[in-house]
Amino acid sequence: MIFELNQRLRADTFEVAVLDLSLLLLMNDKTAPWLILVPQRQEIKEMHHLDKNDLAMLAEEITLVSCLVEKVFVPDKINVASLGNIVPQLHIHIVGRFKNDRAWPGPVWGASGAEPYDATEAARLIERLKSELKI
Repeated sequence: MIFELNQRLRADTFEVAVLDLSLLLLMNDKTAPWLILVPQRQEIKEMHHLDKNDLAMLAEEITLVSCLVEKVFVPDKINVASLGNIVPQLHIHIVGRFKNDRAWPGPVWGASGAEPYDATEAARLIERLKSELKI
């Protein structure tokens, strides 16, 4: 079965990289450093639906991207979450949080005040992220 990214994720993000298991996406919201991992497995809604090897690889990718967010953005805290209430396709949010961000101390998803990147900003950030990942 061919992997297909959920339409809403496709509309709300920019592709950063293809990792061993997951697509790495940048959320189109410049108010928070917000990356998303989507395991390239069709019809998977929950982490426990992954086989053991994929689950271990996902844990490694979450750690990799969390370290990337920490290095590039130097946030006060990193939030890692799998929600899926609106988009059922398994995806993991990795969000750098700052004590002065638009939603602190609450969650960024659903909070008002999101601001999209312009094309140049997004491209620059994606290149920086790729450079740090050495991709």
